[in-house]
Amino acid sequence: MECAGNGRARLAPRPVSQPWLVEAVGTAEWTGVQPVPPGHVFPCLGLARELVDRGHRVTYAVTERFAATVAATGAEPLLCPETLPLDTDLAALASDPVKLTTLLFEESVAALPSLLEHYGRGGVAAPELVLHDSGAYAGVVLAHRLGVPAVQLATHMISEDWSDADGGAQSAVFTSEAARSYADRFREWLTANGMPDTGPDDLDRPRRALALVPSAMQPDADSLDPAVYSFVGAGPDGRIGRERWSRPADVERVVLVSLGSGFTRRPHVYRACVEAFGGRPGWHVVLQIGRHVSLEELGELPGNVEPHDWVPQAAVLAEADLFVTHAGMGGSQEGLAFGVPMVAVPQALDQFDNADRLCALGVARRLDNHAFTARALRRAADELLDDPAMPTRLAALRAAVRADGGPRRAADLVEREVAAARG
Repeated sequence: MECAGNGRARLAPRPVSQPWLVEAVGTAEWTGVQPVPPGHVFPCLGLARELVDRGHRVTYAVTERFAATVAATGAEPLLCPETLPLDTDLAALASDPVKLTTLLFEESVAALPSLLEHYGRGGVAAPELVLHDSGAYAGVVLAHRLGVPAVQLATHMISEDWSDADGGAQSAVFTSEAARSYADRFREWLTANGMPDTGPDDLDRPRRALALVPSAMQPDADSLDPAVYSFVGAGPDGRIGRERWSRPADVERVVLVSLGSGFTRRPHVYRACVEAFGGRPGWHVVLQIGRHVSLEELGELPGNVEPHDWVPQAAVLAEADLFVTHAGMGGSQEGLAFGVPMVAVPQALDQFDNADRLCALGVARRLDNHAFTARALRRAADELLDDPAMPTRLAALRAAVRADGGPRRAADLVEREVAAARG
């Protein structure tokens, strides 16, 4: 079975909805801004908790829907406006890279006043360091306005030149009239905030970055400048141990099906999973269908299929034997961390590259939407689960993920940056 699917396309220069992570650490303060996607919030929770546990004061700027999740780490939520509606179909949005990038920019424009107001209040100490996601432009501007250094947090593969990565297709898209308008607005915003010599592309070239992804997921990790990029992985995100899921008794195989939070309008995928595994003796299917698909669309389900709008993914993966995933980076690295082979069905953006990387590591099969049938899925599952070398490969990758250091190493590096800033 081929690992790489047909019709591969990179649709945007950045993954969708980067966590608006504007993190500030120092006295010890960490401010995070995150308006949209759980898949970009969760990788940062472990670092937030680790910094809190070390005695740092952590302020995390976030939209209201994630405030409780952030507060559970011990961080103080700082509410920012949300510009992207909850019911937005991210899969459809990803097909328009200029619109997607413009929306990320508009989220930064909307969030910056809340951040500046917070730090402009009397008695609120400025952070000594700002940690920001690659799409959280407000984090870079906040650091500049406060006169403190910034460190980027990346929750995706690192690409230093996106125009080369896809043979120039992105360059063509981003020379359109809409793209030029976006770039002009971006430069005007930067100039208004005291950064006239900085352009949008400059924000993609960090001085220092922590990649909250496993080094194993970065094909050219050894070629990247270690003085700029450190691969630490995400590690436990703080939910593990609090969320529960119990494996049914006398079940031989547990399959988790989850396409994340933003790419769930895929009833044909769910039907194929039910057809492939439903009623199969000894198999149990945990089926997360999200908020865009109803159970009525799937028809009558066999007794061994357990449907949910949402599942505690980490808790299920701890018991799972197979993971059917859209290959978002969060799910990909959780699959590696728990040692679960994967069938990847990428939907958009960096998910195609993630799926190919998992295949190259020997722990996944890729099935694109047009090829996702019950027969193909069952064949892929059997190939993975019957591979005698699979346990050895998974064990080696689990060890490699642990060796990256996770939140503890990330916090060490953050503290090193703070110490350097203090001189």
